[in-house]
Amino acid sequence: MRKFLIVLLVLAVAGLIGADRFGKARAESEVARQVAAQYRLPEQPSVKIGGFPFLTQAINGRYERIDVVIGDYTQQGVTVQDVRIRLNNLKAPLSDLLNGDQSNVRAETATASAVIPYDVLQKAVADKGVQKVSRKGEDVLLEGTFSFVGISAPVGVTVSVEPTVKGIVITPRTVQTSGIQVPLDLVKRDLTYTVPVTGLPMGSRITAADPEDAGLRITGTAENVDLSGVTQQTAG
Repeated sequence: MRKFLIVLLVLAVAGLIGADRFGKARAESEVARQVAAQYRLPEQPSVKIGGFPFLTQAINGRYERIDVVIGDYTQQGVTVQDVRIRLNNLKAPLSDLLNGDQSNVRAETATASAVIPYDVLQKAVADKGVQKVSRKGEDVLLEGTFSFVGISAPVGVTVSVEPTVKGIVITPRTVQTSGIQVPLDLVKRDLTYTVPVTGLPMGSRITAADPEDAGLRITGTAENVDLSGVTQQTAG
């Protein structure tokens, strides 16, 4: 994260103060301020540094877990909801940071997730005749007017969503129609497709796609994340 050095220097100050809970609160506040500034957020996110005691982690330069809850985030006109980031086993040697060296700031794993609202998904597949997208249990329901062998009819299709290396695979599971019979195999032929997801940060890959009431929660995970590289890429 941008200017991560400043955040961790606050930890050193907190150590000198000698109050574990106070130092933890100060560090969480500083991380929240930096994230809000970097991403131009209207409000500071919620930040929680896990593990105990906090000062021992600061002195050792290794932190068990940092959770950041950003909430809604808008980029390129698209708003996603409940954005969450978790860094596990963060390594940031205090001696290096005090000497201005950020090259060893690294997390064993970084996991980010966000909820894509169903109306955003609907717009992405509107050209296929989809007029509404909603949750149906552990699956997603597509509703609209679809054409099969030259016949158009209102149809409800329950689809599964699965993460792959190429993106999110949409596969029809059941079909509901009114007035005509549409074989599931025919629906699969026309409505099985992959929503490409590329360019994820930090070399992360999609690990889960879970339907929720508000939308589809997409989770991405990266391993051995070089946060000094992230700082340089996002600076400015």
